[in-house]
Amino acid sequence: MDGRDLVRSVRMIKTVGPAQGLRSVRAAWRARRADALALPRRGAERARVPGPATGAEPQPGGGVIHFARSSLRVRVASGGAVFCGWDGAAPEPSYALAGPCPEVDARAVLEPDTEGGWRVVSERVLVVVSRHGAVEVRTPGGAVLRRELPPRWWEEADASGTDGTDTAAGRSGGGGAARWVQRAEVAADARFFGLGGRAHGPRLRDGVYRLWNTDPGGAFAPGDDPLSLTMPVQLVVADAGTHLVFHDNSWDGRVTLREGVEGAGSGHDRPGACELRMDGGPLRYWVLAGTPARVLQGWTALTGAPALPPLWALGPQHARWGFAGQDEVREVAAGYAERGLPLSAVHLDIDHYDRHRVFTVDPERYPDLPGLARELRAQGVRLVSVVDPGVRAEPGDAVYEGGAAADAFVRDARGREVRGEVWPGESVYPDFTDARVRKWWGGLYAERLAQGFAGFWHDMNEPVSFAAFGERTLPRSARHALEGRGGDHREAHNVYGLAMARAGFDGLSELRPDERPFLFSRSGWAGLQRYGGSWSGEVATDWPGLRASLSLVLGLGLCGVPYSGPDTGGFSGQPSPELYLRWFQLGAFLPLFRTHSAWGAAGRREPWEFGAEVLEHARTALCERARLLPYFGTLGQLARLTGAPYVRPLWWNAPRDRALRDCEDAFLLGDALLVAPALAAGVTRRPVRLPRGRWYDTATGRAYEGPGQVWVEAPLSRIPVLARAGAVVPVAGADGGTELEVWAPPAGRGGSGLVVPDAGDGWQRPDVERFVSRWEGDRVVVERRDGEAVGYPVRVRGLTGG
Repeated sequence: MDGRDLVRSVRMIKTVGPAQGLRSVRAAWRARRADALALPRRGAERARVPGPATGAEPQPGGGVIHFARSSLRVRVASGGAVFCGWDGAAPEPSYALAGPCPEVDARAVLEPDTEGGWRVVSERVLVVVSRHGAVEVRTPGGAVLRRELPPRWWEEADASGTDGTDTAAGRSGGGGAARWVQRAEVAADARFFGLGGRAHGPRLRDGVYRLWNTDPGGAFAPGDDPLSLTMPVQLVVADAGTHLVFHDNSWDGRVTLREGVEGAGSGHDRPGACELRMDGGPLRYWVLAGTPARVLQGWTALTGAPALPPLWALGPQHARWGFAGQDEVREVAAGYAERGLPLSAVHLDIDHYDRHRVFTVDPERYPDLPGLARELRAQGVRLVSVVDPGVRAEPGDAVYEGGAAADAFVRDARGREVRGEVWPGESVYPDFTDARVRKWWGGLYAERLAQGFAGFWHDMNEPVSFAAFGERTLPRSARHALEGRGGDHREAHNVYGLAMARAGFDGLSELRPDERPFLFSRSGWAGLQRYGGSWSGEVATDWPGLRASLSLVLGLGLCGVPYSGPDTGGFSGQPSPELYLRWFQLGAFLPLFRTHSAWGAAGRREPWEFGAEVLEHARTALCERARLLPYFGTLGQLARLTGAPYVRPLWWNAPRDRALRDCEDAFLLGDALLVAPALAAGVTRRPVRLPRGRWYDTATGRAYEGPGQVWVEAPLSRIPVLARAGAVVPVAGADGGTELEVWAPPAGRGGSGLVVPDAGDGWQRPDVERFVSRWEGDRVVVERRDGEAVGYPVRVRGLTGG
């Protein structure tokens, strides 16, 4: 151990206690020894590049281009997505794709290029491959969106023949361990977004970003990277266009980003640059181009429609690690009701388990959990349970015994169960990359449903094993099924949380086929949206943590995970009344609105714990969230239908507006509302960058004209929320039904909006209702585009907005 490991060991012992801390030291030594024995040591390596092109063979949707020491498959799908795979890599198998590989664009043609290379011509995109293996993705008009330079591999010195022929072809496609690097160039004005949940951002500055799902080991701050949910997904926005690139490889890697400079050096632009280094696995990627909305819709078509949370899960939720028992849970729910505060769910953390063992209940503190669940359900409040993957390795434990009988747990290279240290003590880990194990695990949720739980949050699923030094996860040499292909934790680590989410979602769908499962996960990978959402994990309780909360939600939405939110109020520490309130006000406009705090955090997170003034302003935020519930329900349905996130960057509809591309302290909620949270202490007035058009302050009715920057009031009682002129927004009326809130369009212009009614938690196919607003003489009228009667009460606002 070096000095940093020693400090970490001491901190670990202080956090989890002497006994478990010492076991974490043993677990760390055990993991290090397992990897030293089982992982091959790298010997002499030889670098390989594709070499010159030698020929090509057309195929439907594109073709295969052969080089002296490699080959490249280029295929354009019917929706315009471009697949590129080196060394025989194919789109499948893949944990990211929702189903069979999309059909090819039969009109795409492979033809020789004038520079000695090749190109694939299609209606939506043009792919140009140089004679040395550089790949350019261009718009149909010829503008270059991305230029991938020829890749480089490092493999065992004897991996290629002495004549230089490509005897290694196909190795990457089969999940080989050759390291590789690929560099790319983008426009000088381009901005980078995505890479999963990042505390930086949402715009990703120059730096190195690791692709390895990591438990930060406590409260994280904006400088901490990586976090629990990384994805090799970049969204790049430039004047020439927007594109998404996804490298379908779950191995450990690093992305180095460098923004470009316009007019650098003698008036020439320096392009933006991206370098991706992977420790192994296939070199294959997808590129989707178009408007941001079209790109996310294509990404959804490729990786799956987002799971639709039940309508109650869009309401306010309360969690805490450290409830004393069911009486305190009852008291907290009663506290919300007595003060007239809306509440849709209470979450129980690991302290409700019997000795922290998953799928159990502490019989002393929760003697009648089903009864508590029924009592709360009668008040409109659901119970949500944490679920951790670690299973205590103890004879007599029902889950352990059942898993051992089913051969469900991850094993090492010698065939022994891999054991780590988590909250229950010495634990084993289900291998969720095995369909049999997913089926077994999914059936265990029957116990949770019988206890009365209506929803689930997956925690500690990076996966975590407490380690006093080294990595806080399983040994890289641990063996996994990987859907029958076989492999080790180097490939399985990043998809572990995704596969666990699949197991839970599929199990719940089978156990309760008439209800939409409610599930969100701390860790995951590309495609997580198919099974649920995510949350920030243990964000630090300070103003930078508040800002990081917004970055995470925006970044995940741009990677295809629309439902997410932070630990409102921060996970550890004690927020000041002002910080708590500003976090609460932000949370009220995010998809997952949940307070949460650590067992050892000072103070509590109930709104009344921060004084009468904070309570009153928190009530205002809660009531506004309840009023907007029909709008949130519509946004959830639209996310499932189109992939568009609830929370969107200001440039969503205007990606060529460079000022909006650099704005990170405000966001769009759907297309209708612009939310400008207070993200620093003492803010009572703040600047807001407006997209083009007229915007109304929803509190004062004052109108502002965009594009440009305006100053708006941000008193402690509220954060600024502006409505787009002409917007038709479904809200809850005074009678509990839905009404249409219409913001007056500018003179001579109209507006529009969508309503997608949600029956609650079933699978009914939604009807999308489209409305338009316009002036008719001296009044604003609203009509359905299909000519049917409007069907909702209408309230017009903004008529005196100046």
